[in-house]
Amino acid sequence: MANRLYREKSPYLLQHGENPVDWYPWCEEAFQKAEQEDKPVFLSIGYSTCHWCHVMAHESFEDQEVAEILNREFVSIKVDREERPDIDSVYMSVCQAVTGSGGWPLTIIMTPQQKPFFAGTYFPKKGAYEKMGLTELLERVAFLWKENREDLIRAGNEITAAINQSGAGSGHEPNRKLVERAASQLVRIFDVKWGGFGQAPKFPTPHNLLFLMRYASTMRERGIMKIAQITLEDMARGGIHDHIGGGFSRYSTDEMWLVPHFEKMLYDNALLLMAYVKAYQHTKREMFADVAHRTAQYILRELTSQEGGCYCGQDADSDGVEGKYYVFTPNEEKQILGESDGEAFCRLYNITDAGNFEGKSIPNRIGAMADGWELNDPRLKKLYDYRLNRTSLHKDDKILLSWNAWALIGLVQAGAALSERKYLDAAIRIHQFIETKMTDANDRLYLRYRDGEAANAGQLDDYAIYALALLELYRNTFETEYLEKAIHLAEKMTELFEDKDHGGYFMTASDSELLIARPKETYDGAIPSGNSVAGMVLQRLSYLTGERKWQEAAQRQMQFLADSISDYPTSSCFGVLSMMDALYPCRELVCATKYGIPSDLNEWLKGHPADDLQILLKTSENAELLSRCAPFTADYPVPDQGVTYYLCEDGVCKSPVDDFSQLNL
Repeated sequence: MANRLYREKSPYLLQHGENPVDWYPWCEEAFQKAEQEDKPVFLSIGYSTCHWCHVMAHESFEDQEVAEILNREFVSIKVDREERPDIDSVYMSVCQAVTGSGGWPLTIIMTPQQKPFFAGTYFPKKGAYEKMGLTELLERVAFLWKENREDLIRAGNEITAAINQSGAGSGHEPNRKLVERAASQLVRIFDVKWGGFGQAPKFPTPHNLLFLMRYASTMRERGIMKIAQITLEDMARGGIHDHIGGGFSRYSTDEMWLVPHFEKMLYDNALLLMAYVKAYQHTKREMFADVAHRTAQYILRELTSQEGGCYCGQDADSDGVEGKYYVFTPNEEKQILGESDGEAFCRLYNITDAGNFEGKSIPNRIGAMADGWELNDPRLKKLYDYRLNRTSLHKDDKILLSWNAWALIGLVQAGAALSERKYLDAAIRIHQFIETKMTDANDRLYLRYRDGEAANAGQLDDYAIYALALLELYRNTFETEYLEKAIHLAEKMTELFEDKDHGGYFMTASDSELLIARPKETYDGAIPSGNSVAGMVLQRLSYLTGERKWQEAAQRQMQFLADSISDYPTSSCFGVLSMMDALYPCRELVCATKYGIPSDLNEWLKGHPADDLQILLKTSENAELLSRCAPFTADYPVPDQGVTYYLCEDGVCKSPVDDFSQLNL
């Protein structure tokens, strides 16, 4: 018998639509029911490609005994963390404050007023080895709610008060020592044997690598550049990288990148695409270009909808078995490829009789000396097609705006650096999708789109990352409309999200639904925080427009970031990366020409990261619009013939030149 979730669009909620639990989505009706029936609220938060969410669902939420307790004693609410990151952020902070850790599935029990008095993650149905089971927990809470409610309410009030405490600023100023400390902290925890940072489980955290490459390039630190390169090389050789279909899994369960948690997420692959493109530009090594191609093609082939937006990701499980889709035996390889090619693949990709994962083998190239098979090798296509027909992967087919903005950035950068037009075209389609499907008549953004419906008010990440994506589109196409749109979005961002009293940007808009707290995040976890990205957007707009309002907004945000992350800057490497735009010399180039971008400048940009260079293109056609976006350009004449370059560096303008080589970039 279906519950209320069957009417929802979220794939995660739909997965629970047939549970015997009388689930509600997050809504006022659920809390009113809890109030009227004098029951506590059981809140469960997860996402559709989460392995342990599946485990808890099968063990407990599909179980009649558990459902009877929940339906009798609680009002139960199910939330997709990807659709409502604000709710997840609030209650994850509760879990971390109460237990010292967090994760998904997230389990919260709270009053009808949304004040939590219990927090945890995964619970088996029955307890064992000193771990409480879900049935025991529910029965215990139900008893306390009836017999000792005052203690539960007191705990809920104390926890709510604790997560609403806003500490005073530390008084730290943005400075280069903070940047240097972030780099040195990463160097200290670098794994010299296998690459990456810290011990297992190992996450790719590509924004850390983007920061290290920028820092190494700026400071001419070859050793630090090598750390980033070694990490990218080792990840590409490991089982975390899908050598048959491209793309990367969520993280590695071991130190050598061999055995992944097999789910693939759009944001990981978009950010890794950015990192491999930057590595290629810094080193000119074809290995990095090859991995970037494979990752971009994975996004286009597996995660891109016919409408142009990108889906969230793919599950780790097939037929209820984690990793089944990805593993092989030697006999399988020989049956698919023939004896000779099968043996060659097994030798190159470490497919053995003993296996490296539950009796089968994850293809990998760890320690391999010979080159792997090329991207377009028809034998890889044969393996890919076999894998598709052997079993299937669940795909979370909702479209999240902020994740799509990361994909847009990665595809734009890959299209330019790798001279691949189809990547740029895909990025433009994402932009068009967001504009037509995820933007309302008042230019407000929606967070999620699925099955023809856009829903949930956009949050800080949506505005900040999309604004950054528009700046990347402008940087690589020089179509001024993208710059104009980025400015407009940044204005919306400051209007709706900025904390005018204490600095920084709230996660939710000023007119959004009121929760028990209004989160303001600076931690760059799997994805850079909205505050880190906002800092980069504001600083780049200050250079591109020359407008004082953006200079002041950028200064406020850099101060907030320095205050927030000064004790441990590696917790926000993208924030530190944003600060580098302000703290180190930056060059601004205005290219004035009657026609489009000069070919010599365009070719130079393909081969250089040029992170410290902001460029405006002024032509006869765009002069009026550009002067509205960047008023100072009104005084820059467009020559009748040829090109005039105006280069400024660290507040000093050089003499105009008409020959690109004279710029000495």
